Amino acid sequence: MSLNDKLFILFAGIAALLGAASLIGFVLARRATSETGRATIDNLNARIRAWWVMIAIFAVSFTLGRGVTLVLFALTSFYTLREFVSLTPTRAADHLPLVASFYVLLPLQYWLISIDWYALFTILIPVYGFLLLPSLSALKGDTEQFLLRVSRIQWGLMLTVYCISHAPALLTLDIPGRAGEGFLLLFFLITIAQFSDVMQYVFGKLFGRTKVAPVVSPSKTVEGLAGGGLSAVAAGAALWWITPFTPLEAAAMAFAIVAMGFLGGLALSAVKRSMGVKDWGSMISGHGGVLDRMDSLSFAAPVFFHLTRYFYT
Repeated sequence: MSLNDKLFILFAGIAALLGAASLIGFVLARRATSETGRATIDNLNARIRAWWVMIAIFAVSFTLGRGVTLVLFALTSFYTLREFVSLTPTRAADHLPLVASFYVLLPLQYWLISIDWYALFTILIPVYGFLLLPSLSALKGDTEQFLLRVSRIQWGLMLTVYCISHAPALLTLDIPGRAGEGFLLLFFLITIAQFSDVMQYVFGKLFGRTKVAPVVSPSKTVEGLAGGGLSAVAAGAALWWITPFTPLEAAAMAFAIVAMGFLGGLALSAVKRSMGVKDWGSMISGHGGVLDRMDSLSFAAPVFFHLTRYFYT
């Protein structure tokens, strides 16, 4: 089966599922009676609309090529880093390291991916960025909460640029017999991460009783995690044919994505709690900011990338 055939089947199948989900969401919204019920259905419908947008972006990026995909992810990193920094207190002495983060390290990271310089893109931010940012801050001579300020910028850069950039880096993988199919790996990663998020929400609302971390994220439940996680693992196994994995391997990879995605969402919830905010922003209607949708992917992308590269290239 050719790449175009696989993509046609994928897009047609997902469009059919989203069409059915949109219809169900419309009917449920008309029948909802309580305020709580309407809020839950509205949130679910917002997630379905976000999926429509995501599929449209996927179609456009594949049609226009790898360069456009890298630009889209670079913009995603830019907006998520901006959201992170906007909620993180900074001082005048932090302006230079912030400029370096936004306008030097971020574009350089994606440029290295575009030319497939694996050896440097994997260490640019965790090594050179790690050393550069505190040096720039120290040159300003402001020692007030120095360690805390530098750590925030470093952590934000790692999370929103370094980690997220591993998603489009899948396009660079040279897997024997799978030339040009990195886009399908990217599709697999994002689909499983987002599907897990939606299904955890659905199972949590329907059956959730036991809180996983009530102080950090009261909405996350054991039942939601189990039901949503198993659904995503099953979806991963069903999508084995677009990957270099066997069905069992695809399920294992999906499990890794689910586990890391859950931990990413939990960790970012803890960060928001520590700063006293509910969402990272308000850019996406019904979902908060861009980082609210990318938190799971930021943890899952580097793990999935390196597992795939280590075992399949």
